[in-house]
Order: sequence, then C-alpha cells, then structure tokens
Amino acid sequence: MIAELVSSVLGLALYLNTLSADFCYDDSRAIKTNQDLLRETPWTHIFYNDFWGTLLTHSGSHKSYRPLCTLSFRLNHAIGGLNPWSYHLVNVLLHAAVTGLFTSFSKILLGDGCWTFMAGLMFASHPIHTEAVAGIVGRADVGASLFFLLSLLCYIKHCSTRGYSARTWGWFLGTGLCAGCSMLWKEQGVTVLAVSAVYDVFVFHRLKMKQLLPAIYKRKNLSLFLSISLLTFWGTSLLGARFYWMGNKPPSFSNSDNPAADSDSLLARALTFFYLPTKNLWLLLCPDTLSFDWSMDAVPLLKTVCDWRNLHTVAFYTGLLLLAYYSLKSPRLEREHNGRAVTNGKQNANGHSCHSDVEYRNSELKPSFASKVENGIKNSVSQTTQLPSTENIVVLSLSLLIIPFLPATNLFFYVGFVIAERVLYIPSMGFCLLITVGARALYVKVQKRFLKSLIFYATATLIVFYGLKTVIRNGDWQNEEMLYRSGIKVNPAKAWGNLGNVLKSQSKISEAESAYRNALYYRSNMADMLYNLGLLLQENSRFAEALHYYKLAIGSRPTLASAYLNTGIILMNQGKTEEARRTFLKCSEIPDENLKDPHAHKSSVTSCLYNLGKLYHEQGHYEEALTVYKEAIQKMPRQFAPQSLYNMMGEAYMRMSKLPEAEHWYMESLRSKTDHIPAHLTYGKLLALTGRKSEAEKFFLKAIELDPTKGNCYMHYDRLASMKKPKNIMIWQPDSGLIAYTMQQVSLPCCFFKDQELQETLKPNYYFLII
Repeated sequence: MIAELVSSVLGLALYLNTLSADFCYDDSRAIKTNQDLLRETPWTHIFYNDFWGTLLTHSGSHKSYRPLCTLSFRLNHAIGGLNPWSYHLVNVLLHAAVTGLFTSFSKILLGDGCWTFMAGLMFASHPIHTEAVAGIVGRADVGASLFFLLSLLCYIKHCSTRGYSARTWGWFLGTGLCAGCSMLWKEQGVTVLAVSAVYDVFVFHRLKMKQLLPAIYKRKNLSLFLSISLLTFWGTSLLGARFYWMGNKPPSFSNSDNPAADSDSLLARALTFFYLPTKNLWLLLCPDTLSFDWSMDAVPLLKTVCDWRNLHTVAFYTGLLLLAYYSLKSPRLEREHNGRAVTNGKQNANGHSCHSDVEYRNSELKPSFASKVENGIKNSVSQTTQLPSTENIVVLSLSLLIIPFLPATNLFFYVGFVIAERVLYIPSMGFCLLITVGARALYVKVQKRFLKSLIFYATATLIVFYGLKTVIRNGDWQNEEMLYRSGIKVNPAKAWGNLGNVLKSQSKISEAESAYRNALYYRSNMADMLYNLGLLLQENSRFAEALHYYKLAIGSRPTLASAYLNTGIILMNQGKTEEARRTFLKCSEIPDENLKDPHAHKSSVTSCLYNLGKLYHEQGHYEEALTVYKEAIQKMPRQFAPQSLYNMMGEAYMRMSKLPEAEHWYMESLRSKTDHIPAHLTYGKLLALTGRKSEAEKFFLKAIELDPTKGNCYMHYDRLASMKKPKNIMIWQPDSGLIAYTMQQVSLPCCFFKDQELQETLKPNYYFLII
C-alpha cells in the first residue's frame, strides 16, 4: 500500500496550484451556461442531453453523452455554486484516486517493488494530464479512468478466481457495471472490455497469436472463451444502446474542428490521419509544447508523400509492429500443458507463467542491488515467479495505449478535434507501463553496475522533469488570459481570438481589437472572430466598420444569427427601417439544424423577433407587432430572459385598448424579473389609467427605489401626482439654497430627487422635491 499511497499523494501535491484557478475555456459552456446544472432544471434532463446541455437527438448536438460527469458538476453547483475552487478540488482528488488504482494495477504486473513505484510516480506526474486535471471539463476523462481501472481490476479478480469460487461471476458483474459507468463518464471508457480480453488471453493464459485458433478448434479453455464472449456481448450492447440513445446518427463538426476530415483529397486525409497518432505519441514522450486547442491549422495537413513528416509516420508504425511481433511470438522454451503456458517445466498456479528471460531469472536469484531494484528489497523468488513475463506486460501495455485511443483516430467515425491532450489520459497508462517495463528490461540486460544505476536514475530523473513541467503547465491554466497566451505558438488563430474576448472583458479595448485582428491575420474566414470584432466596434460607436465585419461574418457563416441581430439593430438606429426589417426577418427564418450551440442561436433569433416587433410597434403596426412577439415566445429558449418581451406585449395591448390582456403581460414581466423597472412604470400607468391610483403610486415609488437616477421614473410619478391632491413642494436652488416652500401645484421642468446630495451632478437651476 505504500507505493499506492505515495503515488496518490504526489498526484495530489502536483496539482494543488490548480485549486486557485478560474473557469477556463470549455468550462464556461459546460458549467457556467449549462442549464442542466441549475436547481430549477429537472435532474432527469441530464440523461437526455449531451455534455453541453443540448438535446442528444438534436442535429447540432456534439453527441458527447456523459451524464455521470454532468451529474458531478450539478452536485458541485448545488454545494458551491459557481465557485471554481470546489470543482478543481474534485478533479484533483479524482486524479489522486486514479493514480493509486493505477499503481495497484501496476503491482499486479511488476511486483511489489521499485518499478511499480516508478510506474505510479510517472503516471502521477505526466504533464499530458494537465488539461484533464487542471481543466474542469477534463473531469470526464479522469472519472472515466477511475471506473476503467475498477473494471479492469474486477476482471483480474474474475480471472484469478475462475473455477475456484462462486464469487467469480460477482467479479464479472462488477466488471460490466464499472465498464458501463466508465462509458457514462466518457465514451472511450467502454474500451476497457477489450483491454480486459487482452489481459485474459495474452497475460493470464499467456497464449500466442498462433495458439488462438487451435485452442478454439480443440475447445480448450472453455471458461476463457465464455468470459470473452460475455465481454463481447456486453460491449456490443453498451455501444448499441448508446448509438440508439443519441438518435442513431453520428455527430457533425465544422471544418475548423477537424480540417483533415473535411479535406476533398483522399491522400491528404489518409496521410494526416496516419500521422496524428505519431504526433500524439510524441506528446507522451516529450510533452514540451502543450496547447489548450489543436484544431484548425495547429497540425498542417500532409498533402503529399514528399512531406518529411511521413518519415515519422513510417518510423512509428514500423516500431509499433516490431514491438508487437516480438512480444506475441512464441518463446523457444515454452510448451503447452492443459491449455496453460508452461516455461521450463513450471506451471503457474493461476495461469501466470514464470519469466522466460534467463538473465532476468538469474538476476532474481542473486542477493544484489539489481535484484533489490528489480523486485523490491525483501522479495523472495517464490513471490516473483507469479509475475507475468516482460513480453506479457508489453502486450498489455500496447493494448492499454492503443485500444482506448482508437475512438480518437477517425478510423470508425470523424471526431471534433485534431489532437486533444485530455484524450491521452487513459492511453498514458499504457505508455507509463511501456517506459517502466522497458527500463526494467534494460536494467536486467546490462551487466555493469554503473549502467544499471544510470538506467535507474535516468528513469527517476525523467519523473522529476515530468513533475516540474506539470507544475509549470498548471500555471497556464490559472486563468483564461494565461491559457490563451500559452497557446499562441501552437494555434495562433484560436488563441488570439479567445484572448481578444478576455481583453475586451477587462475593458482593454485597443488590445482586444489588436488581438482580433491578429486572429484574422492567421485565419481570415473565422465567423466568430469577425463577429466579435464587429461587436467591439459597435460598442465603441464605430457603426460603419461594425456593419462591414458583421456582413463578412454572415458571408463566412450564413447561419450566424447574432450577426443578423446586431446588423438589424444598427440599421434600425440609422433609420434604415426597411433594411432592418428584412434583416430581422431573414434571421428569424434560420433553422437551428446542425448548429453547435442551438440554445445561443435560439436566443439570438428570439432577440431578432423582439426587435422586429419593436420596429412594428414604433411604426404603429400593433397587430403585426403582437404576431411577431407571439412567435418570439414560441421560439424562446429556456435561458432567455423574457421580461422585456412580455412588457412590450403589454404595451402593444395597451395601445390597442385591450387593458385586461395588457395587465396580464405586465404581470408576467414582473414575475419573470421582479426588479424590471420598465414593467413597474408601464403597469403603474395602466393602474393609474384605470383609476387605481394608490396601487399605481406603489409601482412608481418602487421604480424610483430601484434606480433613483432614472429620470423617467420621476416623470411618471409627477403625472400621477398632478392627477391627485397637490402636495408640499420644496424649490431648491444650488447657490441660494431653499428659496420657496409652497402648497401650490407647479409645473416641474425637471426630474424629482429625494435628497439634495444629487444636486452637484445635475445641471438645472432649480430642483423640485416632493416632501
């Protein structure tokens, strides 16, 4: 337990500096704006929506069905609201738990010694995990890994008790349940069933490739094939159920998410897809350059066979095939006995064989430093002979590296990314095992003590460097500005664009504009960046330039409703009402099919209809305005704030002298937002008009209380006062002070104010205050 505890503590300690981090990047959409996390949203919605809160069967859904992860976010939200500290704490604790389980799994393969300790420490410290742990949305990968390992450990227990205990099928049931939970944290979790099958065939029974078909033909190891058949059935059932639940349709992605998938050239697609696993392996070997996003042109397409990166591809697959071949070929000193592997005449009691490497076994028998490092300081020969051979571990490590990565290879379906570091969280387990078992094999092979020490301390040094890189990389995830600046060298277009949003929120307008223009320099057709630049210009009253960029954004993405909305607003303010009307109408007709964020789209469409209704209202076309308002209510998404829309409905009915309907919508507006000042004023006017002056006075006074500086609040109250008994009025002049105190009703040329402290900020010569 010491190795597991120390590894977990290291995994916890390395990520303590993330506890002070903010929400970053995808965290906003998955947590801050996700309606499924809110208390008022039925929790069952989690099981019908994707990871981002979109209905799973919607054409624009990402199809990321991770209800257990979303449920954990909802629990976080219920306890700590939107305080990021608690979310980061859960991520770090989960990583520590996964590290402990991985170390326990490594002990089964490597024994209770220093190499197990090395494997655990390497996994705890690997920098490739920073996105999964420091980025809150990475919890999907960490949670899936937790149940992935639990499922694998249950299956190992099933193998060791098979034929000896009735509990063996209880362990198998645990395997299936944990595999299902892993898939409900993240899709790739279901691959644990395939890894379990590899463990059973190539590690537990130590069969070789050429032994599989004869074993099936001779009907040997029936219990093995029963287990494999059940794993296959359960895996197929899980995948089938998931595909049905998401509407029997794969997700669709934009060309910027995965440019290779959108390429017209078959050669470019093939060469790029073959190269990407090579790039991912390099990130595991040397995680020097990391990025929050690898989409767009972060990895340029390989368009010809002359591209020098193809050499990396050839070297990668050649090495992989050679490693797999030498691990799966039959050793010379092996024969078969009752379906189980026997080496040098010794059969393993539980199906594991002794080490076939003669030098390795000789090194175990010597009470030397090599033996102590190999198997722990006080291990006996009888303990070590129960361990799998180096070849067994290599096969399992390769399966653990490759199989969970297969869903990200575009082999079965296109994915919405080029490279995603968090996807490597589970495959990194196989990588850490490969590096550890390789270092151990070299350690055993060399004869000189100096070389043995060099190999051992080189591995330890690698772990130290990994840990230092992890701590440094965590600093980039402290806030969005640091994160986006760190990604400029990898994905300048995406990084500059996102950085512009951050700088704009900090009111650094010129810097934000420069960042947007830098993003467009690298990728000129980014609709989001064109829109964001237009919005920045619009907010700074540069309307002509803003219209130019909105039109470019619409040209790049004709379904961008928010660009139509702001274009229409500018045109309406410029008095170009007919052009504005056509723009709003065109926006309202855009469907939400195949859109990444249908909720945001529906909000923009609703706002377009609201502004179109206002346009009709100002032109005196109240019937048309009401028709448009009703359409807006039908299309309005859950997160849309409807108080202004309801209030304008009331105004239209008021203009048409339909007072009961007007009162209904005024009340709806106040129910939606109790401090909505326009609704207080308009409802107060209606009450005054119908003779309920005392009620009207309460609403006017409430409006004044909500915003004492809002002039029209006092204006409406003055009109009500003129309809009632005259009140005492105090006339105040800034220089002379109190100059009159009268009972007479006077015509007030300016606003009322409750106290004289506001006089310094006002320009009129006289201030009238009702007392």
